[in-house]
Amino acid sequence: MNPSQPRFALTTVPPPKTFPHVSTPVISDKVMALRLKKIVTAMHQHKLDALVIYADKEHGGNFEYLAGFIPRFEEALLMVTADGELSYVMGNENLKLVPHARNKGKCLHAPAFSLPNQPMDNDAPLTQVLADAGLTRGSRIGVVGWKLFTSTLHDTQYQFDVPAFILDAIIDTAGERENVINATALFISPAHGVRRLNTASEIAFYEFGANLASTNILAALDNIAPGKTERQIGQLLAADGQPGNVVMIAATGDRFANACLYPTDKVIQRGDKFSLTVGFKGGLTSRSAYVVAAENELAPDVADYLPALAIPYYRAVTTWLETLRPGLTGGELYQTIENVMPKAQWHWHLNPGHLVADEEWLCSPVYANSPIALESGMIFQIDIIPSLPGYGGCSIEDTVALADAALRHELQSLFPEVWQRMEIRKAYLRDVLNISVSEDVILLSNTVGYLRPFLLDKGRALVRQP
Repeated sequence: MNPSQPRFALTTVPPPKTFPHVSTPVISDKVMALRLKKIVTAMHQHKLDALVIYADKEHGGNFEYLAGFIPRFEEALLMVTADGELSYVMGNENLKLVPHARNKGKCLHAPAFSLPNQPMDNDAPLTQVLADAGLTRGSRIGVVGWKLFTSTLHDTQYQFDVPAFILDAIIDTAGERENVINATALFISPAHGVRRLNTASEIAFYEFGANLASTNILAALDNIAPGKTERQIGQLLAADGQPGNVVMIAATGDRFANACLYPTDKVIQRGDKFSLTVGFKGGLTSRSAYVVAAENELAPDVADYLPALAIPYYRAVTTWLETLRPGLTGGELYQTIENVMPKAQWHWHLNPGHLVADEEWLCSPVYANSPIALESGMIFQIDIIPSLPGYGGCSIEDTVALADAALRHELQSLFPEVWQRMEIRKAYLRDVLNISVSEDVILLSNTVGYLRPFLLDKGRALVRQP
């Protein structure tokens, strides 16, 4: 180890405070109206006459950004005209949701969006429904799916991720294929998408999910023991009736036996590697470590897990946290992690940090040579995933955000309970774990920076030494 680098060691420390059963937040009407205003402004900047926003249960984030809901088990479209008029095109079982939409609009029926063999009453051609929503021949139409195509090899302007029967109807209504472009970037481009930055109301809303995920992970960590099953641990991750935004993981030993992604009856054995992940709107928490109480319980071929993987990984995470600040470019943050944990040696291959919202992965400004400046209002997931051959994983993924003085003041004034939780988390990071972050960094997860590499040792965590 370089003598100038900080030293980390297993240290007996109290666990971070958690906050179960906090109040369920609601994004304000003012902010929901602001969201629509932002999108209409972006439409004008890109000279679009209309947007067609696609949604299904798995890909509803851009639709939900304006509507406040997703179509359950059906497809749906939200049409936005350049003057801000909205039309909701719904299948049979989501028509009843439109009166509850946060931004009001006309309700149109498209039975083709419904489940197989349901009644096809009022089965007008989709082109007619789109025309009723305000699409006209010759209009310049932006189609919004969920995937941000970022290929450097070809033009992605005419690449789409919506069902062909919907895209064909949009093109037929517009009259020319060239009139229809992919406009998903208006929502989720890390450089200019409207969803990349959050108001105080939105941060308070998303803090709920990040708090819940990290609270549940700590409860699961406290209950891991030989003889228990994955299902017994997994049930601790699901709480408060909230839908997850990723596949839950509670996996002991080798994963994916019989192609199974979910917790099973597999029994935890001493010495197993173990993975935990749960995510809700606004935040995910993940942990990977070994089911042992001390190094001498590790198998001989991974006996040096602590110095070989856990400590270098933890150094990278603490460096990430202490580097993060507004004005830093994504490329600079990427290079910081490359310097402290070179990809060629540690085999991480995803972005070391990405933005979150309703989705676990919204987009990422953090990639090699990224010129995108990090800004106040961005919510980040720490996502550095080393892969050292022969070793189990090491992971402490959690959620933080950037907030300048004005945004911090707004949070403190309008959401004092949320602000108090954030301050308690930052004090723990500073005073217990000896990690100092920028004043512009706020913590949405309770477990930021908290790593137990040996899961049967409930009292010790890695801590930077004085």
